[in-house]
Parts: sequence; C-alpha cells; structure tokens
Amino acid sequence: MMKLFKYSFLSLVLCLAIVSCKKDEPIPTTTVTNDGPTPYVIQIPKFFPTILNIPADNPMTVEGIELGRYLFYDGRLTGKVDTLMSCATCHHIDKSFENGIGYGYGVTGIQTPHVMLPMINLVFNSSGYFWNGKISASNPNEHNRTLEDVVYLGLTAPHELHSDSVSCKNAIQNIPMYPPMFKKAFGSDVVTFKNIAKAIAQFVRTLISADSKFDRYLRGEAQLNASELKGYMIFNTEKGDCFHCHGTVLFTTNQFYNNATDSVFNDPRDRFAITGDPKDHGAYKATTLRNIELTGPYMRDGRFATLDQVINHYSEGLVWSPYVHPLMKKINDGGIQLTPTEKADLKAFLHTLMDSTFITNPAFKNPF
Repeated sequence: MMKLFKYSFLSLVLCLAIVSCKKDEPIPTTTVTNDGPTPYVIQIPKFFPTILNIPADNPMTVEGIELGRYLFYDGRLTGKVDTLMSCATCHHIDKSFENGIGYGYGVTGIQTPHVMLPMINLVFNSSGYFWNGKISASNPNEHNRTLEDVVYLGLTAPHELHSDSVSCKNAIQNIPMYPPMFKKAFGSDVVTFKNIAKAIAQFVRTLISADSKFDRYLRGEAQLNASELKGYMIFNTEKGDCFHCHGTVLFTTNQFYNNATDSVFNDPRDRFAITGDPKDHGAYKATTLRNIELTGPYMRDGRFATLDQVINHYSEGLVWSPYVHPLMKKINDGGIQLTPTEKADLKAFLHTLMDSTFITNPAFKNPF
C-alpha cells in the first residue's frame, strides 16, 4: 500500500510538472546569451515545474545574484543615514525568509497589512504575489506585474523601508564597494533604482527549497515512517482534502481561496479588492507548506500560533459563509473531522517538509 501511494504521487507530479529529463538529472533553464556578466543557470530540482518566472529584461547572472544578496542584507537601502533597515530585517533566513512573529513594521512604525509571507520557490510562482495577488502578470498596470515590482514596493512602502528612488540609489552609489559590482552585473557603475530592484529580484529567485525529507523520499533517498506515511495519505486524499490547495511538490497552487475562517469580510486587501468578483470575498493565497514549522503564526492575520491550531481549524472549526470556496467540501460538517491520531499523523507528515539545507545555505546568508 505504501509503495502504491508513493508511485501514484510520483506519477501525478510527473504529469503536472511535465518532466522530460534524463533520469536523476536536473533540468537546466535556457541559457541566457550575455557578453557581459556570467549567465546563471538555475538547476531545476527533480519533479519541479519546468517553467520559471524570469522576465526577459532581467536574466539571471552570477554577478547580479551576488549584488542582490549584498543589497538584500544592506540596511542602507533606506537612503537615510539615521535609519537602517534591509529586506532581511523582516525576512529572516532561519524562518524561511519570513519573520516568525506575524506582522512586520516598517521604518516609520507602520504595521504591514498582513503577516509576512515566506520567500520560498518564488521563481516558480506564476499567479501573483502577496496575499491577494495584487502584483501579477495579468495586472493592467505595467508597474505591478513582476517580482521586481514587489521589490520596488518593499523599498518604498511606508510599512516597509519607506525609501524613495533618489535617496536609495544615491546612498548605494556613494558606498565604494557598489559601483564596481553594478558595473559587473549591469555594465555600468552608475547605480539606478531599477537595477537595485533587478539585482534583489535575481537573488530572491535563487531561494529554492527542494531537499526536505519528503523530497529525499520522492528521490528514493529516504523513507517515511509509519505515522508520516499515514499523514501523507490523509494529505493527498479526500480524507484530509489538503492537496487541492497545497498540491504538487511546491505544496501550493499559488491560487486564492476563501478557506472558511470568517463569516464577515471587511478586509480591504482580500482577493475581492483585486478582482471585484464577489466570490473572492475573504479569499487569500494558499501559501506554500514547505518549512511550515518555521513560518508561524499562520493565516494572513496570524490568528493561529501553532500547527495544531491550524489542523483543528480544518478538522472541526470551519466557518460557513456564501463565499467559502467549493473545494472546502466538508463545510457543512464543520471540517474534515480527524481523530486525534489522524491529526498527529498529518502533523508528522507536514514536518517532513522541513528543509534544513535551505536555511543553512551559505549562498543565501548575510555576506557582511
């Protein structure tokens, strides 16, 4: 039975990811032709999607990624000598580039509208960023479409770094180490706000998590224990109903759902605020479950402090409303009604999604 479930999942992943590589070989991306910086080829992990979200005007390069790593950790991005804050202030490597406390606060003390989201496998995200997907390829505003635009917003928003293009680029221009790095990455030692965002976006696209115990299990390098396997079966069948929103090896569809947490909707930043479609009241992105044990508190408002509380919500705490997503099939029963043992098994499986190599990777760490 265990082998049957393992191979069924592998077949599903192979179909969804459209994998067409030689056995045990990673799939390289298309090599970018560039006479200046060194092209960087992302090695796509086994069973992962083959389509990457990399815009044509910002190809991945070794020099661009390294520059982006320095900028990501540099508090001088605010452009204010008396106020230091970096991307890493709220996106901690040991928390999967989330903050581990819920809401973040910008340099002005203003609270973020929702809790922080982890930065995991964003290079595979093709359906929008933030809890409501306000920045996406389908946005009619050309300045709200890409990961680069997410960086722009992070640099300038009052609840984040609250910088401006002139102050930010001038501050970086005047730091001796940076002009030569920009020269290597973009062909000019003149720092621009656009290239600051491009470099940081390149670095963030390298943050790939693909070496959890479950990944090793899929690759035939590890075994799940009895409880983990039972939890895996619960997760991937109608018993747990988890796979509909958190399926494939990404453990997210990157889509938006009302997951039955409320009956009244007054958040001006839900999915409805973006689409205007009534069915999107109270809908938010299904976040990745990779490294889930590190990324609490959970839900867009951090209402659940522990994984046990999250599991209890889906088991017996669902709240009915006309806008609950149709995939929440057990809404009339109040939830999926798991036994204490089934809850423990599901939690055990979720812990197999922990990737310790991701949070200890030297290429992702503070270079200063």
